Amino acid sequence: MKLISTNIGKRKTIVWRGKELETGIYKYSVDSSIFLGEQDVENDAVVDRKFHGGINKAVYGYSEKHYKYFKKLHPNLDWNFGMFGENLTFSDLNEEEITVGSTYKLGACILEVTKPREPCFKLGIRFESRKIIKQFWNTSFSGVYFKVLQTGFVKRGDVLELILKQKNTPTIAEVFETKK
Repeated sequence: MKLISTNIGKRKTIVWRGKELETGIYKYSVDSSIFLGEQDVENDAVVDRKFHGGINKAVYGYSEKHYKYFKKLHPNLDWNFGMFGENLTFSDLNEEEITVGSTYKLGACILEVTKPREPCFKLGIRFESRKIIKQFWNTSFSGVYFKVLQTGFVKRGDVLELILKQKNTPTIAEVFETKK
């Protein structure tokens, strides 16, 4: 699984349903390497720490292959990597094969799989449609949250290498299914 994009975002104030709110979901690809810290990605806005960031959700990864599915449903959007709020876009990240607790090497980092992402209303804001939330739930394309066991820099072109696969734990897709 090759890392094809590193994505960060700034804190952005938007108006939604007549109220101002802040979000960090508007992430965009950057050309430089990014630093994966224990709690989050350096220089990336994490606004709602109840649902994002922290030890077990420090980094969010998503698969480029899933983009094709959603592009068909939302053809009028200006598509770029980071659309799902992910920090790392991989060539292929298969939630039906990745198991909770498995560890991977990426660049200078060691990452542990923790949980799937559960979509919130801000994904609807990013996609300019609340329909995306139900569409997201109706797939197994949740993406993967990682705990950072060894901090460091990662860059486009790095390969996500399996170190240890947990065999007696559920896959990310199985955990995501139980959340529905």
